[in-house]
Amino acid sequence: MNTDIEAIQQVVATVERSQNNEDVDEFLTLFRDDAIWTTGHGKRLFGLDEIAAFTRQVLPGGMKDATVTFELEHVLFIRPDVAAVKVRQLYRTAEGPDVGTPLWVLAKEDGRWLLTACQNTGAPNDDPARPIFAPSTTSGHSDLTTEA
Repeated sequence: MNTDIEAIQQVVATVERSQNNEDVDEFLTLFRDDAIWTTGHGKRLFGLDEIAAFTRQVLPGGMKDATVTFELEHVLFIRPDVAAVKVRQLYRTAEGPDVGTPLWVLAKEDGRWLLTACQNTGAPNDDPARPIFAPSTTSGHSDLTTEA
């Protein structure tokens, strides 16, 4: 696996860890100052200040009786320093699983991959038990990457 994929995987892992631990500050270190974040409910946040205000309001206490996992599903390098990253998100709560399929655009700046433009989308018809790389969903994507 190349170093950019490993670094992007670390961003995905940090999002997971910071959300499960309700660590607002760690989560916010992953964004560019001018990032765009659209929540799973469609709330659009422009810039780190808006993302921070929203996150400080919803993340503390937001993971009570819940856990989330994020799995890197696919990376498309648009340029060597810009990647479209498809993630599978699985929230587990007392009410049952909730599957999401975020798309995150990351930009590499000063050697760091940063969340730049992100859209969280629910996937209510996705089977939470489906392996991330089930044969019917991975043709041509076994190495996680495609170059534009």
